[in-house]
Amino acid sequence: MKIPRRIATVVINSLKGGVVPRIGLPYITVGREAEIDALLRDVEIIAEGGASFRFIVGRYGSGKSFLLQTIRNYVMDRNFVVADADLSPERRLQGARGQGLATYKELIQNLSTKTRPEGGALTLILDRWLSNVQSEAAAESGLGPGDAGFAGLVEKKIGEVVNSLNEMVHGFDFAKLLTVYYRANLAGDDESKAKVVKWFRGEYANRTEARAELGVNIVITDDDWYEYIKLFAMFLKKAGYNGLLVLIDELVNIYKIPNSITRQYNYEKLLTMYNDTLQGRARHLGIIMGGTPQCIEDTRRGVFSYEALRSRLEEGRFVLDGMRNVLSPVIRLSPLTCEEMLVLIEKVAEIHAGLFEYGRRLSQQELIDFIRIEFGRIGADAKLTPREVIRDFIELLNIVYQNPEVNVAELLNSEKFEYAKAAAPAGEVPDKEFEEFEL
Repeated sequence: MKIPRRIATVVINSLKGGVVPRIGLPYITVGREAEIDALLRDVEIIAEGGASFRFIVGRYGSGKSFLLQTIRNYVMDRNFVVADADLSPERRLQGARGQGLATYKELIQNLSTKTRPEGGALTLILDRWLSNVQSEAAAESGLGPGDAGFAGLVEKKIGEVVNSLNEMVHGFDFAKLLTVYYRANLAGDDESKAKVVKWFRGEYANRTEARAELGVNIVITDDDWYEYIKLFAMFLKKAGYNGLLVLIDELVNIYKIPNSITRQYNYEKLLTMYNDTLQGRARHLGIIMGGTPQCIEDTRRGVFSYEALRSRLEEGRFVLDGMRNVLSPVIRLSPLTCEEMLVLIEKVAEIHAGLFEYGRRLSQQELIDFIRIEFGRIGADAKLTPREVIRDFIELLNIVYQNPEVNVAELLNSEKFEYAKAAAPAGEVPDKEFEEFEL
């Protein structure tokens, strides 16, 4: 594989650190065909004017974030805009101290397109919309930007977009700001354009400030930020994109909220988003959330503690152990097989060798032996995750690269070669009675 050194460096460093690289994923994608196909079918529905909502559920290191990033790259190639954010104590779906608005700000900051995959694409999107409107006006009238009457035709085309948004909640003010942006662009007023972008990013602290600078009597708040996500999805379709995909990871941070009332408010917001997408109140919008089994299924603190969500998301009685159902709202990630993990470490070995410019030193049999040892752990068939295996394998590659004389077979079977430790599930505290017990 010919991989640019910049991408190879990001891939190896990210995998060694236990995180998902944002670039270079096609070089290391293995398995998950059924899950990817199911999510891409949702994407087709979104492009046709529908909406979708999915949960990706798996243990820490099982590949949730990897799958989200893979889908992110797929849909950007299909002319979608992607917004992604990780929840945290400062970013929630709902909060009394601006945590919901903080999530909105993160999503808008991370708006990405095929031509701007690293995020920060809001201004690019607005400018593309204006360019498309002007092109349509020119094609219909035969006039150019310097001709008399052309500006009026463009205003009329913008009016059509504005009127289509007015029917939605907060659509009037959203549409008014689009008009302000167009007129500022026409007049070369970069300061006014920057103020509109600031408003769309949710950075105005109160209505007084927004009214003084832009003449609108509304700002984006904790309570209504999701309504603007729906507006953005409709606007993006008008701007020439196929829709908006929102990726929200680390749902476990809602599970960790100590206050039960605050958790319930967040689950109420989650229910609103779920109902809107599945009942057709949102269009051209897809939402995918990632979380651990515990933060979903725990009936005391998890998503299932909210009865309205549990009744919608719980598996039916026909789902037996070993069966997969990737068409349900909750996609549960099964462990990668030994064969899939072997293919994955082969790819990583090639990238590592290319990055440090040496001939691959591990034979096929040594790769097989490594996988056999990793999967020989007690409980590996259910508990072993790709993150642990890859961290171990990159450690092995680093040692072999820096110590060419080392015997790989002896190293793998020695007690000095330690496995990567699996992360404990969030909120799980060892029982005091057994804390000093050793096998």
